[in-house]
Amino acid sequence: MLDLNANPTTSYNAELKIWSGAREQSYYNDDLTIGQIIFRQLQSDPHRIFQISHSEKTRLTRSQMLHNAAKVSVYLRAQGFVGETDIVGLLARNSTHLAALAYGCLFNGTPFHAINPSLEQSTIRHLFDITKPRLICCDEADYEKLRNIASALNVPIIIIHGRIAGVMSIQELLQAPIPEDYKPSQFERGIDRIMAILCSSGTTGTPKAVTISNSRQIFESHRYLNSNDIQYAPSTLDWLTGLITLITAGVYGTVRLISQQAFSAEHFLSMCEQESVSWAVVAASHIAMLANCPATDVRQLRSLRHLLFAGGHTLVATLNKMQSYLRGEGILRNAYGMTELGTCVSCNHTTHSKPKSVGRLLGNIRMRVVSESGALLGPNEQGELYCHNGHHWKGYYGNSAATAEMQDKGGWFHTGDVGYFDEDNYLHIVERKKDMLKYLGMMYYPHEIEEVIAQMPQVAEVCVFGIWNETEGDAAAASVVPKPDAQLSSARVIAFVAQHIAVKYKQLNAGAQIVPQLAKSANGKVNRQAVKAAYLKSAQKTELTD
Repeated sequence: MLDLNANPTTSYNAELKIWSGAREQSYYNDDLTIGQIIFRQLQSDPHRIFQISHSEKTRLTRSQMLHNAAKVSVYLRAQGFVGETDIVGLLARNSTHLAALAYGCLFNGTPFHAINPSLEQSTIRHLFDITKPRLICCDEADYEKLRNIASALNVPIIIIHGRIAGVMSIQELLQAPIPEDYKPSQFERGIDRIMAILCSSGTTGTPKAVTISNSRQIFESHRYLNSNDIQYAPSTLDWLTGLITLITAGVYGTVRLISQQAFSAEHFLSMCEQESVSWAVVAASHIAMLANCPATDVRQLRSLRHLLFAGGHTLVATLNKMQSYLRGEGILRNAYGMTELGTCVSCNHTTHSKPKSVGRLLGNIRMRVVSESGALLGPNEQGELYCHNGHHWKGYYGNSAATAEMQDKGGWFHTGDVGYFDEDNYLHIVERKKDMLKYLGMMYYPHEIEEVIAQMPQVAEVCVFGIWNETEGDAAAASVVPKPDAQLSSARVIAFVAQHIAVKYKQLNAGAQIVPQLAKSANGKVNRQAVKAAYLKSAQKTELTD
């Protein structure tokens, strides 16, 4: 019997200086796509509930989900979607028919390119210009944002949630009949085909289009799931955790719980209590929100067996407090992964004894720790983490140069994360190698805000950085050097940014300071960390004098 609480096993080869997860054999033929695997699962126990929408008050059985997804597949075939370059663009929240649309793409072998609805229109346009989808699907709320983009690409739009006069809705598509002999598409080595395209975390600039294959690793590390589990993830399909939850629900036949409502501690607690959630994956900041919410108690979380979190650091006191709310079989697990690998890399089943670790490596994952000079490092030595999953990756869509930078000729992914393995083969993440920041679950880049502030005629120099807190992440702050004799205030800078950047997560949520100069390195480059340290020191002095 599978031990649900068993820690992953990781071994270390001192000669090669490689850490390796357990070698595991897949149950599935390499010719099968994940769509074919899910199609078979949905055929069993057809009247069993498969999906519950908490916010829309809808329920779908396996049979209903299967038929809806097949109708999407039939529609795509009729429109000539046959190759990996025939892509469906997707920008939508978790509503009743989103899963059927995604599964229909999987049945047909059609990649979908999922983009977060919160992104700015210019970023959405840039990403869809890369993949050039033949069809774009969105919610009614985002139609105006996408209308011009679809027009420029000369492609139709289908509304997933809501209705717009004169625009096709998925409800119309689902009225079509299904041929009696319908079967999902078959391919040679379906495992290597592109299944989905997500956005990179974008540590070096504008997000890239990351291809995700039909590799079994996206679901096989969750073999402990079964049809009695009720799964929930607040993330949409453009996040790896959202995609993992969609796939594991289809493969293992769990109940998929969704909600259109943004994550809040109160909403999560309500769903856990009402729907008996047994498995959830949330952001690290969500753990802090839950642990510090006055309404959180053991009773509301009694059904949770697995609470996974990823995407940032969490204070040890917060982890201990959160674990105290999970009684019986409930386990708090810290996971580490990356979109490019299309899977979790490691998982910590022992946050009580190794709270600062992201755990041991999962099956068929290998890792190296590499110094700045390229030397391989051993235990307790910090360097960049290189990762190998043994599977074919088709890279960043339409960007071979960036692909070569991410994955070398030996198949090793250069993660951009600095970390180390301890003497027990537990992985520890120290910091990002590059200057990506994450606030309220959304990625942003300091230079985007710097470029806006630099437009102010009074500004000589500017440096933007993140001020981290465990609930929200990296809130942007700025140190600004005014031009000689210019009149400039912190409030004016903050207001200027708010006026020119529409999205909240890219505004100066941690404030701004006017400073005489920025700290710089010997070669004249602004030292972002030193500037940040000076900012924090000044802010602390201000608090003491207030």
